[in-house]
Amino acid sequence: MKNRLYKYCLASFVAATLLVSCDDELDVDPFTEGNPETFFNTVSSFQNGVDGIYSQFWNYYSDPGSGLQGIPDILSDNVILAQTGRRSNEVYYDYRYNPNTGGAVSLYWSEAYEAVNAANLVIGQIDNLPDGPDKNNILGQALAARAIAHFDLARVYAMIPTQSADANNSPGIVYLKVEDGDTGDPFAQPARETVASNYAEIIGDLEQAAQLIGASNGEGRLNRNGVYAMLSRVYLYNGDYQLAINAANQVTTTIVDATEEGALLAVYEDASNEGIVIEWSVNTSSESGFNNVGVLYSQTTPPNTVSEYVIDYEFFNNLDPNDLRAEVMQYDATNQGNNYNAVRKFLGETDEVNGRVDIKVLRAAEVLLNKAEAQFEIDQAAALATLNILRNARYTSYTGGETGQALEDAIQYERRVELSFEGHRFFDLKRRGEAVQRSNNGDLADGSGTPPEILTLPAGDYRFQLPIPIDEINANPNMAQNPNY
Repeated sequence: MKNRLYKYCLASFVAATLLVSCDDELDVDPFTEGNPETFFNTVSSFQNGVDGIYSQFWNYYSDPGSGLQGIPDILSDNVILAQTGRRSNEVYYDYRYNPNTGGAVSLYWSEAYEAVNAANLVIGQIDNLPDGPDKNNILGQALAARAIAHFDLARVYAMIPTQSADANNSPGIVYLKVEDGDTGDPFAQPARETVASNYAEIIGDLEQAAQLIGASNGEGRLNRNGVYAMLSRVYLYNGDYQLAINAANQVTTTIVDATEEGALLAVYEDASNEGIVIEWSVNTSSESGFNNVGVLYSQTTPPNTVSEYVIDYEFFNNLDPNDLRAEVMQYDATNQGNNYNAVRKFLGETDEVNGRVDIKVLRAAEVLLNKAEAQFEIDQAAALATLNILRNARYTSYTGGETGQALEDAIQYERRVELSFEGHRFFDLKRRGEAVQRSNNGDLADGSGTPPEILTLPAGDYRFQLPIPIDEINANPNMAQNPNY
């Protein structure tokens, strides 16, 4: 049986000039509809190929049923299931997923590896271009994209290096590199590598990309700032604290100042790109066939909102009254006579409530938080100074001055609030070896209603790693399943 990781195909270059993947179920010979050896012969054709990688990212980050921009919050303590919704993703919310579940379990695996495949197609033919800045920029984008796809796979399906003492030697994912001859055999049956090996290759690809990629490639594409920002995240996940600080210092994008009226909300309504370092974007006013990521949290038909997941009562009500982020986090929603604290970040573009917005993958605010957390391990005074840069732009006033455990708690609190509903919380708890501990409040805006069925996911629980999809297990006898699935 063919291994799903190695089914390469170039379906067609559509009118939008995106490289799209073949259906996994199609049994076609590689490149029957387009030969990359002859197609990739100009800078523009190579950029088309790279744009195809970005389209794969969009597929699994913004899927309205299982997008990576939302499921990590549903798995955590930031949101609660609204009882008057459709009960979508309840199997994830209640930690009942298994290799046959589908949804996120299979989506991330298939779409991320399709992104890897597309990246390897570009990298494998890169010598068709003459040496120079254009070639370097294309290669830099492809290497960075390949690293990001593998990083997403590793943090979903494997342990994170800082999660526990045994994480680095535990099973990771398969890292596919055309340069190593990994992509030539469609019948190959690779075994999982270690987490340590995965992170070494992710970092290697990103570090190489940082030396090649251009400073600006247009909206929705990776650039030099994006690569260094992603390195600040990956280094933090890997426990390389000084390197995380160094990478963060290379990022020149500044954070949006929420003290300027409407400035932060404009970012989430796609009226501004201020403070955004990486995003997967689409012209949402003219393109069709793209996902409405906000549907994962709610569907809105004024004056009613059918909320799927709403903000946890304790989380929202513990916000400081001086915190300017409240307006981008929450709006009042009503359904079937019930009031909810609904998620606003993905409500839609300006004056829209369709849930279709660009995916904010990595913002300058996260870079600051990555830096502050890394600095805490090395120099607490520096960590406080970095944290205050963020707080100065998020509060009308605050006390500050924390040291020791209080400072570490403050960094993690600001991280939870700043990155809420953007696909971080579950991974932040996981990489820090902490439990998911939900409040016992209900889903309604006043804290009444139905509380979560499962209040705690203990630290180190096997369910912090999603199962390998059953189709991959069946296709490849060398693909070991995660424990207890």
